[in-house]
Amino acid sequence: MRNKHKQVPEDTALLKVIHRRVEEGIHFDSKEFLIANTFKFIFYSLMLSLTYACIYNSDSSLAFCGSFILYGFLTLLLAFNFAHDFSHGTIFKNKSYNDICFILIYALNGAHAESWKKRHVDSHHYAPNVEKYDTDLEISSLIRVIPASKYMWYHRYQHLYAPLAYTSYSLFWIGIKDFNIFFSGKNRKKPHSLKYIASFWIQKSFYIFYILILPLIYSSQPWFIILLGFVMMHIVISLFLLFTFFMTHHVEGVEYPKVDHEGFIETSWLMNQVKCSNDMHPHSNLANFIFGGFNNHIAHHLFPHIHHFYYPRLNKILYEVLLENGVRPNQTTYWGGILAHLRHLKNMSQDKRPISYW
Repeated sequence: MRNKHKQVPEDTALLKVIHRRVEEGIHFDSKEFLIANTFKFIFYSLMLSLTYACIYNSDSSLAFCGSFILYGFLTLLLAFNFAHDFSHGTIFKNKSYNDICFILIYALNGAHAESWKKRHVDSHHYAPNVEKYDTDLEISSLIRVIPASKYMWYHRYQHLYAPLAYTSYSLFWIGIKDFNIFFSGKNRKKPHSLKYIASFWIQKSFYIFYILILPLIYSSQPWFIILLGFVMMHIVISLFLLFTFFMTHHVEGVEYPKVDHEGFIETSWLMNQVKCSNDMHPHSNLANFIFGGFNNHIAHHLFPHIHHFYYPRLNKILYEVLLENGVRPNQTTYWGGILAHLRHLKNMSQDKRPISYW
């Protein structure tokens, strides 16, 4: 994609300094990286296996639903910690290995891997929080996060109803959004390949088979308890998923760069990445282990080719350089990020323009 960002010499020079300081200050130890990722993969795999087995060995309805919820939560964390890095090709040197593993983990979560990767890598990473560039801004009209977007009468209450609305997101994603993208011709220059079509249907069929049909056949619970556990799982992971996603870019203090009439973005690429992103516990190894680098979002946008394992130590350099140059990164705790997101929704619930009722 042709660079549509504003060219700011000072920001270009600062970006070069950041890259130089990171290259000089970070030692990429392949053995340490392999040990850390192997341990993490074994940890999450064991936890997933145990909770999935509990789905078939729970006699009480409460234990069954609890196992279902915990399993869904762990599959989401697996995607955070591995699928995201696989999508950026930072784990294996072989691109095919990264792609296959990425698809497998996304299939466990029920989402279509290829369409998400295209939107995430080609659109969101290029220009986060910029309308007409960042496809992650194409969200339900129920929620208003962009200052210049259309204001509806019900947005005045969005900070109150948002958490309830968020509970349906993962089911909406895997059951409606993926299919809308698959069947629509929007942002598609050529027809889907046979491989793409086959991959889509295999992923969707696999998810329904292993998460619903197998429990219906082999668990001791009646169908309505299985369906209840499935829905409850999606309610819980939806809340966690959306609050985590939203607090990386849509909290009080982040910016939404505008685009001029020729389509040029009125900020530099560097400032677009830094000022439109938010970090959560950016120096914490524990937070990095749990969130898989999502908490180090500024570092990820500047260095998507570097695995999240290195982000806490990279942030020590990055924050130092940014602060030295008068740039203060957006930063919250996790719970503070939830509150900052709700405050952002509150701010976006007030608009001085005429209200639209339809």
